[in-house]
Amino acid sequence: MRHRLTYIFFLLSAILINMTSCNFAPGSYPYAEEYDIDTSEKLLITAIENFKKHHPEFNIPNAVTIKGNPTILEGGRGGVDDYWYHIYFYYPDSNQIIYSWTRPINDTKTSFAFVSINQGLEIGNWKEINHDLKGKENSSEKEKFERLILDGVKKELSYLKSTHNN
Repeated sequence: MRHRLTYIFFLLSAILINMTSCNFAPGSYPYAEEYDIDTSEKLLITAIENFKKHHPEFNIPNAVTIKGNPTILEGGRGGVDDYWYHIYFYYPDSNQIIYSWTRPINDTKTSFAFVSINQGLEIGNWKEINHDLKGKENSSEKEKFERLILDGVKKELSYLKSTHNN
């Protein structure tokens, strides 16, 4: 009987640890969906800027608010020591703001991350990808980001690379 109680205690402990361990993910953006892109961060940022120029529907509208007060979501670095280059996109069809970032892995490879989604133009309704969104909804949002944003940025990047090589 004593062995059985010990076994049950350890089994329940293991289950509890497994269920809560995802709440202790390391890093500033532990749940971000990262895409490694074979290019410098500078060229990737240029491709993103060109994508937003050619597809203005993905730019953030001027109607964004925080607690009812108008605000502007500006991308870029938060300061000289900021490791991430912050980028915001907008899905007009679903009225969602997308938060993403880039950071260099090395001189020839950059991480482009899909971090979270804000429902509506009132900031404060963020849901982290791979954490707050689950299952089919999470997969669907990642696929949408890949199709609408990532693929378009990659096309811009290919164009930039082809014009730089000529």
